[in-house]
Amino acid sequence: MPPKIAEVIDFDVCAACGACEAVCPIGAVTVKKAAEIRDPNDQGLYEKGAGYQVCEGCLTCSRVCPVVDGFIDNELANMRKFFGAKSKDNAGSQDGGVSSGILKSLFKQGKIDCAVGITRNEKWEPEVVLLTSAEDVERTRGTKYTSDPVVAALREAFEKYNRIAVIGVPCQAHAAHLIRENVNEKIVLIIGLLCMESFHHDVMLENIVPEILKVKVEDVRKMEFTKGKFWVYTNDDEVHSVPIKDVAKYARNPCHHCCDYTSVFADISVGSVGSPDGWNSVFIRTDVGEKYFDLVSKDMEIMEDPKPGLDLVKKLIDMKRKNNAGHYLEVCEKFSFETGIRNEPV
Repeated sequence: MPPKIAEVIDFDVCAACGACEAVCPIGAVTVKKAAEIRDPNDQGLYEKGAGYQVCEGCLTCSRVCPVVDGFIDNELANMRKFFGAKSKDNAGSQDGGVSSGILKSLFKQGKIDCAVGITRNEKWEPEVVLLTSAEDVERTRGTKYTSDPVVAALREAFEKYNRIAVIGVPCQAHAAHLIRENVNEKIVLIIGLLCMESFHHDVMLENIVPEILKVKVEDVRKMEFTKGKFWVYTNDDEVHSVPIKDVAKYARNPCHHCCDYTSVFADISVGSVGSPDGWNSVFIRTDVGEKYFDLVSKDMEIMEDPKPGLDLVKKLIDMKRKNNAGHYLEVCEKFSFETGIRNEPV
């Protein structure tokens, strides 16, 4: 009998987080770049057809799949603290530079050996990387809005390092949480990012930026979603924007089934929504998150009551849930296993 992830792939709701690749003991599955343009009728987009013929039935992949695990109804229920922050060293960062600042400080203090992150080249093409120093973190500054199987890099990281941090969007943070709970305790910190949706990099770079915004990709300095629009800033200081509704339809199909906006399964969640320009909103969710943020707090500026605050965050949580929950629950009815949106704490 194929593992549960086979159905996730068949129904085209695989988030391509890479968790299954990270943990399969026989290396039976590889989430390829081609998975970004997945055809649910073509299992060849996964090496060995997701390992159906060579799978040994351990079902580890099913225990770490965020789609199989499902979603939490109240994603702020485990929030212990909410505040604004910005790194004292945030040059080149998207907003307050908190995510990068946390990693840099922990590397300098010798508290982590490795961090799994994502960088980009001059063409804005993403690349998953293992970071091993504060200097490496500089390469990952700024939000990319395109997806790659970040969690898959843990397979190599587990072989080489003992104290690993993971930074990623909700599906990746969820997967890292499941891996830490079920497979490997070498993950010491999970930093989750707020995310409404992400895009295949070919769609972003070949369609959205050049055709909708009329900007050459090589001229782009920064991209961001804020104030109801998608903004692109160029190297010559031009600013271009379109309403988010004009680009949201181009998001990856799995994103239209996601019901987690704030990375509920992370130790620390970080985003720009809810805080003023130039700051990040920070959500402390676990004992681990509190411990590690305390370690780096000396390198941060703190805003105790940021505005517009949680009201705006809650509005976007509700918006994402309203748009996506029906799609996800419809697919759940097709699964042979039980999952869904559960009313329980993480």
